[in-house]
Amino acid sequence: MSMRPTKTDHPAGIASRIREILEAEAEAIRAVSVDESYAAAIDLMLRCPGKVVATGMGKAGFVARKFAAILSSTASPAVFIHPAEAAHGDLGMLADGDCIVAFSTSGKTREVLEFIELSRHMKVAGVIGITSHRDSGLRDLSDVIVDMGIIAEPCSLGMTPTASMAVMAAVGDALALVLMERKGVTREEYGLRHHGGYLGKRARTDNLPE
Repeated sequence: MSMRPTKTDHPAGIASRIREILEAEAEAIRAVSVDESYAAAIDLMLRCPGKVVATGMGKAGFVARKFAAILSSTASPAVFIHPAEAAHGDLGMLADGDCIVAFSTSGKTREVLEFIELSRHMKVAGVIGITSHRDSGLRDLSDVIVDMGIIAEPCSLGMTPTASMAVMAAVGDALALVLMERKGVTREEYGLRHHGGYLGKRARTDNLPE
């Protein structure tokens, strides 16, 4: 790689560019249209007789894994299944009545689409797709679509999906927190699932003042 002069060659330029990126990602989150699909997604997860299964490939997979972790700690049992590993036996982690939440900006990732198609043979309760592209194949395979909208990436190459991942993570966080509130999860119930570390100490009722 050849180094060429840019405005990030000096501290003031770096600070300016950092601020641009942070503002671009924040604006991408603010631009999300919140419609009835969010209520439909919450309702599907509330009625789900099994566990929530999050899936996604690449960077979206990391967001899906985080989503499953947040759900599990807030009283909604959830796991992450890697869509590529699903084809090699991990599809067996699915059980009747499970609900799938699939994360994919393009909605065209072959492994994700194949995973959802195969999951229908496992009698899943429903599929929620979180995606962006209008021609997303994920839209055709999902019962509920949460649309992230068209997102401009702040990457100088227009390639690195930082803003789209920020939106995807924020959408997942919002769904998880509203689901927790709808379930009426208490501080004590939270502490039972997250008893370690700083948050565990805060959640344990024996640490509350009399």
